[in-house]
Amino acid sequence: MSLPLLIGLFLVSAAAIWVAGTRLSDATDHLAVRFGLGEALGGMILLAIATNLPEIAITVSAALRGDLVLAIGNILGGIALQTVVLVFLDIFGLRKSDPLTYRAASLVLVLEGALVVAVLTLVVVGNQLASPLLFGWVPPVETLIAIVWIGGVYLIGRARRGLPWQERGVAPPGGQRTPRGHARIKKHEAATKRGVTTARIAVRFAVASLVTLGAGAALELTSGAIAGRVGMNGLIFGATILAAATSLPEVSTGMEAVRLHDYQMAFSDIFGGNAFLPVLFLVAVLLSGANVLQLARRADVYLAAVGILLTVVYLWGLIFRPRRQILRMGIDSLAVLVIYVLGAVGLLFVSKR
Repeated sequence: MSLPLLIGLFLVSAAAIWVAGTRLSDATDHLAVRFGLGEALGGMILLAIATNLPEIAITVSAALRGDLVLAIGNILGGIALQTVVLVFLDIFGLRKSDPLTYRAASLVLVLEGALVVAVLTLVVVGNQLASPLLFGWVPPVETLIAIVWIGGVYLIGRARRGLPWQERGVAPPGGQRTPRGHARIKKHEAATKRGVTTARIAVRFAVASLVTLGAGAALELTSGAIAGRVGMNGLIFGATILAAATSLPEVSTGMEAVRLHDYQMAFSDIFGGNAFLPVLFLVAVLLSGANVLQLARRADVYLAAVGILLTVVYLWGLIFRPRRQILRMGIDSLAVLVIYVLGAVGLLFVSKR
């Protein structure tokens, strides 16, 4: 294909990801509420997988073709970029009111962010630890990442029901007064009033999933070709442009949650998706037979470190709850934005080594 045709297909696929991904997220919320899975372990796993279908499609496509550079960059760069989505929500969602971390204050969110830090730390460990595949096909560190993620999700689910040292029913001053997840319930109730049946939602879920998977695979194929044509490093393309395309649904769903004043859910969707993405390294190993974390380059580890740093900044914000705003965003969001911009510039130099 010519370069203009490749770019056109990339843009069409990105648009499909945006529309279908948003529809998929809404359908997943409806099904989770309808079947009572919202706060259950199965519900959290379902939501994590559904909201990351574009990244799953990209990883599977890259693993089957044996070209994992783009997929690794998309996973680790996507974590950093999706964290910056919270900056967007802070600026355009709350506007000149309190910062997002002030409204969303929750110890459960701190635990979710800590899980992101934990799995990203294991990514760095796995890259540095030259561990062979057990029995010729079982990757020890990638498997440990999946185990830690499942265990973390289980503990977060228990924390949502109450922490033993937290007085129940007491919200922080100025924080979210309505229960977490009420945005999903409101959307479900509105759909029920319109006469939307479970069967119709299930069909919408299936169609949106297929479109998202197909568009994700198309993004992976066109991304590699475009990067090669313009002479751009595949890692940088995957960590920036491709990651931005696959993060579009998070922008839409996050804005909807903020509009319905469910600030905790907006944060949880980002942290939950970021914690799940490193689990895809296990999928890549099983499909490609390669020790994926050993293939990660210096720049990939650099991206993981940037993702950890951005997450920690927001963890501090959730704990200290700064109320001051600069340029219509909280101090923590401003720090995240500056760190991400500096990190993106630094990536240009790291990727040359």
